[in-house]
Amino acid sequence: MSYFIQLRGLMIEVMLPLGLLVAAGAFWPRIFADAQPDVLRTQLNRVVMYVFYPCILFAVAASTPITLPLLSVPLLVGIGTLCSGALLYWLLYRTPLGKNLSDPTRAVLVIGGMWGNTFNIGAPVLIFFFGRDATRYAIYNDVIMTMPLVWSLGVWIATRLGSHESNVSYPSVWRVLLTMPPLWAFVLGLASQQLGLTYQPLVSAAQFVGQATIPVVMFVLGLTIPWRNLTPRPEILATAAVKLLAMPVMVWFAAGALFEQRNEAQYAAVVEAATPAMMTTLLLADRFKLDSAMAGLIVGWTTLLFWLSLPMVMAMGMIR
Repeated sequence: MSYFIQLRGLMIEVMLPLGLLVAAGAFWPRIFADAQPDVLRTQLNRVVMYVFYPCILFAVAASTPITLPLLSVPLLVGIGTLCSGALLYWLLYRTPLGKNLSDPTRAVLVIGGMWGNTFNIGAPVLIFFFGRDATRYAIYNDVIMTMPLVWSLGVWIATRLGSHESNVSYPSVWRVLLTMPPLWAFVLGLASQQLGLTYQPLVSAAQFVGQATIPVVMFVLGLTIPWRNLTPRPEILATAAVKLLAMPVMVWFAAGALFEQRNEAQYAAVVEAATPAMMTTLLLADRFKLDSAMAGLIVGWTTLLFWLSLPMVMAMGMIR
């Protein structure tokens, strides 16, 4: 399949519906005057966290055998995450780019440039390239790499480099992580798969409910992005370049160094690395007193620029 035919399919099958969902969230408060964006965003996030996302995690974990290629995805994306973090630290803390920025601003940019929206945006792209079963790459990357690193290294960056809070105890942070319904849904599904107790009708039911995850989250993303304040700034564009272009390149070279031949899993890792900043950046900014406005800007800019950067990554032959 030629590049332009594949790109056209990607734009129509993936980018168009995602863009419409984000646009719906952006225009919702303007069309319906009685809408309360903050309340709506909070309630929808709760439904996703407690109902939709746990269902899809359970369904995928219960029906997916663990293989080395599958585990290579969180490994490679984790390498890219750490390398991107090191690069952003140097840019924002050791060069003139971040000289006039506050620590809460620099910290939130580092976090935004390290972790991507690997399920809600990554999964539809993976499905387009590799089929519906490719959702497993996004799920395992989220659970094995993103969740542990965000709630350990991400919290360290927020508290030590950003807010400088001295009263944050790491056990309490991990307690929050261990009480998250998605994690336990994944553990339950994985246990049923490993013990041979998977009940396919139950998996199908969970998949049906979990299908609402991505549409709802993309709608919430549209509610969240500060559209009127999206002015380009050097530190934002530099962080976006690291997240959207440098990180997939890092993962591409890491895959070449660690594996004799790149296969579907390694290409999937590049897709995951190329995703825009995760919405959890906003949660960390609010929780640890970072620059919440900058968190919204980096999420917004990387999401918009993703529509341009992904075709560039494809053109370089790093996604097939």
